[in-house]
Amino acid sequence: MPRPQVQSLHIYPVKALAGSDPGEAVVEPWGLAGDRRWLVDDGAGRQITQRQQRRLALARAEGLPGGALRLTAPGMPPLVVAVPEPLGTVPVRVFDVVVEAVPAGPEAAAWCRGFLGVECRLLHMDAPEKRRPVDPRYGNPGDTVSFADGYPLLLTTAGSLDALNSLVALGDHAGEGPLPMSRFRPNVVIAGTAPWAEDDWRRVRIGEVEFQVAKPSGRCVVTTIDQRTAERGKEPLRALARHRRFGDQLVFGQNLIPRGAGTLRVGDPFEILG
Repeated sequence: MPRPQVQSLHIYPVKALAGSDPGEAVVEPWGLAGDRRWLVDDGAGRQITQRQQRRLALARAEGLPGGALRLTAPGMPPLVVAVPEPLGTVPVRVFDVVVEAVPAGPEAAAWCRGFLGVECRLLHMDAPEKRRPVDPRYGNPGDTVSFADGYPLLLTTAGSLDALNSLVALGDHAGEGPLPMSRFRPNVVIAGTAPWAEDDWRRVRIGEVEFQVAKPSGRCVVTTIDQRTAERGKEPLRALARHRRFGDQLVFGQNLIPRGAGTLRVGDPFEILG
């Protein structure tokens, strides 16, 4: 088996939108720099993700210098959105936690409404170091996270995806496979490890940065959405339900919390510390 290393890196500036695949990314305490610092809500403080609006997969957010965004989507003119001045915040519920965020302004809200066809607006997390704590059952006091589902980074492995696709091929919806890694929207993909080896990791080093492996990633209906077309199928949840059920969760990937700072690069070595 080849030496484990970083196969790819992924940053999603706006939660639920398509992002970018950079060659390197800076690690901040709350995630990769620029990852999920923005969120679309319904104008009344409830987040909108692909769970509610799978068309979000067709929109793309490109991070620009200084934290600004360039938004593109089918049928919409490109829009550059500056980081809003933190003159006031509004509450938005991200799963079971209410987070303060800064509205991006009427032009950004109009663009989002024009694309989705529903009432919505774009919000920015101005101070991730204090806005949203990590679940204290799995992190340390002071650990925080951006608008990601729950933890600063999500790691997946190429070996486990290959194994999962083998399981999909044996099921009733084999025609949906093989599935690409984009279904799982990871931040870091590792190549060169055995299938499902990540179940036993507790601490790892990626390049120059150490991470705590907080908990397995429980997967939801978003994984059944083709990120290129926004069409929904049955897999991989059917295969995960048969073979990767941990308690009440269907698991693929591991959530990470940084325990250091530095820059990750494609090709960086990957090491299991415990």
